[in-house]
Amino acid sequence: MGAMDGEKKAVLRVREFDMERDLAAAEELERRCQVGLCGDPADGSGEGKRKTKRKKKRGMSLSVEQVGDPLARVRHAPEHVMLVAEYGEEEEMVGIIKACVKTVTRGGAGKKLSSASGPEKRQPPAYVKVACLLGLRVSPSHRRLGIATALVERAEEWCRARGAAHATMATTTSNAASLALFTGRFGYAPFRRPEFLGRPVHAHRLDIPSGHRVFQLPPPLAAAAYARLLAPQATEFLPADMPALLAHKLTLGTFVAIESNPDPSLPPSFAVLSVWDSTRSMRLRVRGAPALLRASLAALRALDRGAPWMRVPSIPDIFRPFGAYLLYGLRMSGPAGPALLRSLCHHAHNVARKNPACAVVAGDVAPDDPAAAAVPRWRRFSCDEDVWCIKNLNKNDNNNAAAADDDDDWAAPAPPGTVLFVDPREF
Repeated sequence: MGAMDGEKKAVLRVREFDMERDLAAAEELERRCQVGLCGDPADGSGEGKRKTKRKKKRGMSLSVEQVGDPLARVRHAPEHVMLVAEYGEEEEMVGIIKACVKTVTRGGAGKKLSSASGPEKRQPPAYVKVACLLGLRVSPSHRRLGIATALVERAEEWCRARGAAHATMATTTSNAASLALFTGRFGYAPFRRPEFLGRPVHAHRLDIPSGHRVFQLPPPLAAAAYARLLAPQATEFLPADMPALLAHKLTLGTFVAIESNPDPSLPPSFAVLSVWDSTRSMRLRVRGAPALLRASLAALRALDRGAPWMRVPSIPDIFRPFGAYLLYGLRMSGPAGPALLRSLCHHAHNVARKNPACAVVAGDVAPDDPAAAAVPRWRRFSCDEDVWCIKNLNKNDNNNAAAADDDDDWAAPAPPGTVLFVDPREF
């Protein structure tokens, strides 16, 4: 395709990323696009993940940066791609985008079964192929040339050709330019709003009540447990390869907590969660922190080093790049469920203490999920600005025989009780 630049005609090419040929240029492009506190391009030409958790009043932000492997967030999907845009005769790399396609649960939103008073409508399938678009970047010196449009359209074509019925993207509400780009030009609709709940890893162990017992489940047993807890009809985005996720080398374990001496007059209680080690694929960084906060945290670390018996809750230096453990699959049941889930979060914290690269334990949970209220968090590491957007890739596709019968609106609010599963591989 071509673009006009004055009287000269500049050529824009979009092709697949080649690790050996393109790695250095892609890293340089990422560096050039990381401007401002939020780390997201300000003109809508980039969709930032570098995912940003901005604290507007204090000017602080918690940003996520990929480390070493530009395909880290998509390579775990069975079908994935990274596209690069080259501009001009010099074939300068001026844009990138990543995409993956996977099969996930559809949940109960969208079409409903027919009723006596209405026309017949089919029930949505339990599983559906969904695409995820990630990390759109356009060089600051080459914006407003249609590069973002070319990358998104080519990525959507790639995903549609592999059977994806819907495409999703994630950004933050503070990134108005990115939201305007996708909801305006590309027809995406705001969808779900998971909350990011983070807590720093303190230097000392967190206590777990003596009446709580924590066990680690082997991957096959963990997969069987989640199969019972997360029904496809009531869960959105549960991956079809959940057993592979639980057995992945970066899943440090699936843990369950129960009471040692439960009250027989009450329903049984339990909690379960899994822990994903993201320290090897991404780094977080706190920016814009007040000098007083920096000095206070440094003083706490110094005090703890000098008097460890005081058990001062000092935390690592979060103003340098640091890693995180991600919690996923958080479920609980019974009257003691919230307390048991908090104990599991404490257990994950204690596991994280053994890894010097890990400074935060965090997870994404839907705000209406009962588990959200039970997860310990530090407000400076938590954020409710995330927004997922979704698009029906089959809509208005006259060449797709299923498109005419696929008019459901997955962007509608989820039915009460629906669980949103956030895959840690795409964080």
